[in-house]
Amino acid sequence: MAMSNIVISNQPMGGRQMLIGSVEGHRDWDTGLFSCCTDCKSLIMTYCCLPCALCNISSRVGECSCMPWFVPGALVALRTRIRTLGGIQGSICGDCVAMSCCGLCAICQMQRELDAMGL
Repeated sequence: MAMSNIVISNQPMGGRQMLIGSVEGHRDWDTGLFSCCTDCKSLIMTYCCLPCALCNISSRVGECSCMPWFVPGALVALRTRIRTLGGIQGSICGDCVAMSCCGLCAICQMQRELDAMGL
């Protein structure tokens, strides 16, 4: 039985490409921060049952529905995740300001964005 030698001259390119889009994002939010009245469902859910709204947002982006209650900074993290998934322009600092100054409006905006993204 004859043996043949195989010489590998190039290593296979394994792994995956990590960067999906640009870090800066390529678009704005689908609706403005203060456009709460354009979607009565998210407005009513946020103002009447905030825990339901937060659990809903968390599960829609693939996190545990209890995450907003047990992870420090969870709301900023959720907003940042939605922004980066959607290729939305902005920064973590901007996400923090939106959640700190206009939290309920930002939560409504996050729900509207997830609807627009089909999530």
